[in-house]
Amino acid sequence: MLRTLFPRITLLTLILLLSACASTRVEPPALAPAPTQFKEDGLWKRAAATSATTTPVPDAWWQLYNDPVLDDLQARLVIGNENLKAAVAQVAAARAAISASRAAELPVLSANPSASRSGAPAGSTGQRSTSTSLSLGATASWEIDLWGRLSQATSGAEARYQASLDDLAAARLSAQATLVQTYLSMRSAEAQASLLERSVAGYQRSLDLTQTRYNAGVVARTDVLQAQTQLKGAQAQIIEAQTQRAQLEHAVAVLLGQPPSALMIARTAVLPESPGVPMLLPATLLERRPDIAAAERRVAAAYSQIGVADAAFFPALSLSASGGFRGSSLSNLLNASSLYWSLGSALAQTIFDGGARRAASDQARAAADAATAAYRQLVLTALQEVEDNLVVADQLRAEGQLQREVLQLAQRTLEIVTEQYRAGTVSYLNVVTAQSTVLSSEQSVLSVRNRELAAINQLLKNIAGRWQDK
Repeated sequence: MLRTLFPRITLLTLILLLSACASTRVEPPALAPAPTQFKEDGLWKRAAATSATTTPVPDAWWQLYNDPVLDDLQARLVIGNENLKAAVAQVAAARAAISASRAAELPVLSANPSASRSGAPAGSTGQRSTSTSLSLGATASWEIDLWGRLSQATSGAEARYQASLDDLAAARLSAQATLVQTYLSMRSAEAQASLLERSVAGYQRSLDLTQTRYNAGVVARTDVLQAQTQLKGAQAQIIEAQTQRAQLEHAVAVLLGQPPSALMIARTAVLPESPGVPMLLPATLLERRPDIAAAERRVAAAYSQIGVADAAFFPALSLSASGGFRGSSLSNLLNASSLYWSLGSALAQTIFDGGARRAASDQARAAADAATAAYRQLVLTALQEVEDNLVVADQLRAEGQLQREVLQLAQRTLEIVTEQYRAGTVSYLNVVTAQSTVLSSEQSVLSVRNRELAAINQLLKNIAGRWQDK
């Protein structure tokens, strides 16, 4: 019996394997290509360009700002940030899903020992009968992956796992960029408060001068009131800047996974220098963006799911085997006469399901189309983000130079008007106007510098922290 059964099973298996030439694998389409370089690169080309190459940005890309405090905060970020911990857990779950998919491709073996004792009612003899049944057996089953359903499910799980790794990298990059921006805004608020404190000191000197001239009967009471109004207004702005700075420090603490009360950052009121942007930025830098890589992997996973859904249209082949010993006592349980076994194969094919398989296939294709469109849109959005920030950074650099020139002119005007007021040739209103212009110009210079740093930080995030495609 055994000799005749094995050839039949083998022949059936070979026939089915040879008929498996109709693959259910569906390949994803070609995804959106990127241009060779960014449109707005021309903004960064110098008139006398050289052949010198820039140094690649290190993995710790924020070190371009040369700020030891920021370096320390970034080191603490990757340890304490709760969003990153959640992303790490998602990676672990995706890794476990791969193991589960691979396990489905392997045979399943199980052992089933059993023991029972039963009694029967008394018969004509008036005596009850009892019996013992012992069994020691094992069963094995294996689904032959004729149509690639299991292998494509594994491929999809592997793609989703890689996507989760890319998601983790994207979350880390986003958290790092958010920390940089929050830190820069905090330093900007400190610089704003320092600027206002210097202005308050100057306004106090002007008030003292005006009060002296009023006491001497040289000027009217309105000059004193104007000086006091200007002083109080600047003092109120200092409180606002200090409040903003405190809130930003709290935001940094939360990014580090700490309560706000646990973090104290020493005040410096100094913004770091702007990193220099290279002359050219290749558009292939976008290929290194982890969120784009994750979207591409999701496209691959979606197309693997099409193969899984289409495999349901074909029959499933399973091989099974069981064997063991069965007896009434332990002493003769392992005897050859107690041996039993069975081998078999089974084909399962759904005849009618009310269109469920077709619906599942259509759903998988729609999901793949959606994943492809989402990927392409992400690439387009990424290109726009880089182009936008190239424009913004370049324009802010030019605007900053003009604002510094405006500040120099305003400071010179204030010096002249102050001397004229001392000589009594102009009213104090002229001094107030000149002082307000100087303060406004200094605030504009600070604001432009902060926005330029923010644009460069966003640009670094957009290209995954690297200037060069290396």
